Amino acid sequence: MLPPAIRQAAAWSVAVILLIAVASLLVFALVELRAATVPFVLALLGASLLYPVVPWMVRRGVGRSLAAGLTCVVLVAAVGGVIALLVNSLVHSAPQIATSLQQAGQRIADWLGPFGAKIQHALGNAKGETNSLVSALTSGVLSGLGLLTQLLTGGVLALALVFFFLRDGHRTGDAIRSYLPGRTAETVVACAERAFDAMAGFMRGTTLIALIDATFITVGLVALGVPGAPGLGALVFIGAYIPFVGAFLSGTVAVLVALADGGLGTAVWALGVVLAVQMIEGNILQPLIQSRTVELHPATIMVAVVAGSGVAGILGALLAVPLCAAGVGVISVLRGVPGPRAVRRSGDGVDGTS
Repeated sequence: MLPPAIRQAAAWSVAVILLIAVASLLVFALVELRAATVPFVLALLGASLLYPVVPWMVRRGVGRSLAAGLTCVVLVAAVGGVIALLVNSLVHSAPQIATSLQQAGQRIADWLGPFGAKIQHALGNAKGETNSLVSALTSGVLSGLGLLTQLLTGGVLALALVFFFLRDGHRTGDAIRSYLPGRTAETVVACAERAFDAMAGFMRGTTLIALIDATFITVGLVALGVPGAPGLGALVFIGAYIPFVGAFLSGTVAVLVALADGGLGTAVWALGVVLAVQMIEGNILQPLIQSRTVELHPATIMVAVVAGSGVAGILGALLAVPLCAAGVGVISVLRGVPGPRAVRRSGDGVDGTS
């Protein structure tokens, strides 16, 4: 009794609703099982960053298991060293940064006049609630220990998965072909390769860009005499892994600290340093360093970051972009778009999927 257009629209609506329902259930399952899924994704990212090292060592006569083990040892040493440096820098710089931010707030309130006085009054009223919150957090030491145990367990699981991915990743294609028929298996293998290449491109490019950004901004802040420059550089390095949002927040903190310590002139120079580094990153470093496998529109990246933060907080914001890039890579394979691996595939017989 309904026109064909209405019936077609109804069919499409049912298909979209079913797709959204399945996707929602999948996301819910992944979030509920985050104790296993988060280490798995982190291990994939770590393996994508380090995978070229294993074939390089194998070609020089090192056994694959030993190569994977040595790579994991270097990974633990590097991550431990970076975390120690960042924590040490932030711990020593945190009092200076906190004091400078308070002074910056006072300067801004003075400039705003009566409106600034209202802001100060509101912040003063919030101090009591803040102290209550600190007390509540202090009383929850056991919860913090439980969280630390979960982090250690997840870290050990992620490290073990990185070892197995590095050691046995070259067998993934054969394993898939042994379980699936020919054409389906080749499609699944191609999707896995493209997703892995996308995550590898994101991790390698973002790590190098974060290091360059943090180095130049730290040098600029040290030259301006801004207190806590190493800590601010550490914030820049960490924030670089969250596109747009991380750079904005870390740059804002640096400018506020410069404003409080050196006045408006120093703040303007610090803003110039941050903007110059960000412009160089956006116009030179990103096109030059970032792999072509990560081809996401800026709007897509912003939506992914917001959605990831809404689902899993800071960790979701960190993982949203590489997972989105992997998903786009899979879609491109299903659409029949050739990937870079098909062009640059070498004859060394090493497969990069994991």
